[in-house]
Amino acid sequence: MKKLVAILLLSGSLLMPVAGFAAERRYYDRDRRDWHPWNQNENRAYRHWLMEERRERQFREYRRLRAERQREYWRWRHEHSDWR
Repeated sequence: MKKLVAILLLSGSLLMPVAGFAAERRYYDRDRRDWHPWNQNENRAYRHWLMEERRERQFREYRRLRAERQREYWRWRHEHSDWR
């Protein structure tokens, strides 16, 4: 029983940094030379831009967009920094 608890504690302590690292993503805007954390607010803004502003029919993950489209998003985002 003690070994089981020790294994669980050890594996939990090893996975904590991985979980924290996966939760925070940041993207670099080359045009403005600044970093943007990708959080729930940014996700909502991106979905709005993709579906409403660009009139896309289906969702595409930001990281799968071409570099030109990513720069287009950050331009829009800087113009609409107050968006939610």
